Amino acid sequence: MNFKSAFTLALATVLWLGGCATRAPSVSPTPEGDDPGAVLDAREIERGLASWYGEPFHGRRTASGEVFNMNELTAAHKTLPFGTRLRVRNLATGQDVLVRINDRGPHVRGRIIDLSRAAAAQVGLLRTGTATVVLLAE
Repeated sequence: MNFKSAFTLALATVLWLGGCATRAPSVSPTPEGDDPGAVLDAREIERGLASWYGEPFHGRRTASGEVFNMNELTAAHKTLPFGTRLRVRNLATGQDVLVRINDRGPHVRGRIIDLSRAAAAQVGLLRTGTATVVLLAE
């Protein structure tokens, strides 16, 4: 491989990797409202679709190594560190719950967090199965 080909390959790789980088969204507090795109709080981490999991996983080991208890206020997130505490607010109901991340997931495209059954009950998610939520740093 000559120098020009190697340089072109290196440049393409750097540009490709740069395109994979993400930035935290800029957050400027605005009043709550009906607009799901509105920023609710300066502590906002993420917003999107939440779901819940329970019985089939109750008693099994989570990705963190602890045993999953669907009656505790826990959640699964793809990237947040285990032990992270965050508030999950259901945008449709205004209800929120404080959870601790102890598992990885959700494993369904388009969802940002899986709540334990107990946490889902506190935000009014059991019946609907999914809801748009905002994740707030505690």
